[in-house]
Amino acid sequence: MSTRLLPGDRAAADPERALTLGVMGGGQLGRMFVHAAQQLGFRTAVLDPDATSPAGLVAHAHVQAEYLDEAGLQALADTADAITTEFENVPAEALRRLAARRPVAPSGDAVAVCQDRAAEKAHFVGCGVPVAPHAVIADEATLAAVSDDLLPGILKTARLGYDGKGQIRVADRAALEAGWAELGRVTCVLEKRLPLAFEVSVIVARGRDGRVVAFPLQQNLHRDGILAVTTVPAPAGTPALEAEAIGCAARIAADLGYVGVLCIEFFILEDGSLVANEMAPRPHNSGHHTIDSCDLSQFDLQVRTMAGLPLAKPRLHSPTVMLNLLGDLWFDAAGAERTPDWAEVLALPGANLHLYGKESARRGRKMGHLTITGATPAAARETALQAAALLGIAPF
Repeated sequence: MSTRLLPGDRAAADPERALTLGVMGGGQLGRMFVHAAQQLGFRTAVLDPDATSPAGLVAHAHVQAEYLDEAGLQALADTADAITTEFENVPAEALRRLAARRPVAPSGDAVAVCQDRAAEKAHFVGCGVPVAPHAVIADEATLAAVSDDLLPGILKTARLGYDGKGQIRVADRAALEAGWAELGRVTCVLEKRLPLAFEVSVIVARGRDGRVVAFPLQQNLHRDGILAVTTVPAPAGTPALEAEAIGCAARIAADLGYVGVLCIEFFILEDGSLVANEMAPRPHNSGHHTIDSCDLSQFDLQVRTMAGLPLAKPRLHSPTVMLNLLGDLWFDAAGAERTPDWAEVLALPGANLHLYGKESARRGRKMGHLTITGATPAAARETALQAAALLGIAPF
């Protein structure tokens, strides 16, 4: 039996209080979630230790506390009627504690799987989803037992790696041993390097009733381990590939008992086969374009999964190219800080600029994104290339 939270309802304990949706984390994904919740008439609450977090600045309530602070968790539970997370590294234990008091989606147990590459790979395999050949390295014995067939490979920390952090390319055994030492001899996953053709991602939303809806296949370009460009429809995609990727994502979500928005990143190999790379238990950077290109955004669906509202299938109404805007754009060639010329960019047809309200720019920091929509995929790409040239982003 599912619980439905409607914005016009009143909480039983306090008939004068409108329903509030809470989010753990105050970054840009939390900010976009807050906006989507407010559009449907919900109040919002954010728990984040940063007094000037992007989401905290726009929410109705900001609980400024560390993620495992018991008083902070109690304050969020007292304020919010249902709670979600905006980043995968929020402590799973915090979500478990909150779930004893309020509905939490996704669950702490599901998030815990996403936080550990070894557990994540095991879950993919258990769902029958292809993955790269790999080995878990936890100690000297498992390091010595690594098969030569896995080299050259990529060594990744099992926990706390994202945006290219916590991973090293290793060509041979000597490099593997040195790389493991460089990563602190923590538990790692070694993945065999495969002949990669391109990368895609799929975003699905799963309700408490098991219904799953999906966005169209997204083709992604990463630079230095950070997402740079997303294109939809996927230029190299096919209907068969899209169906396979969505089917894999739906199985992964179902086997987790997942409730919420889930992103699965896939590698497409030169022979056309698909292997799962990793998953994110939340809306994803590659899906930010949905705010402008679809009739329902990934954040709209996140709100609906939390509130038990109907999950309508989202529709892509405009082909799109999304450019990730990193802090590098706020510095000129000499390293002096500047503000990009947004006026020139916004003069382009179909340009939708989203800045995240961060107080300072740093190289590699995600400061915003630019979505270009067009009547055709070719038109969207042409305009996106013009925008990239204006901003100093390398062509793609």
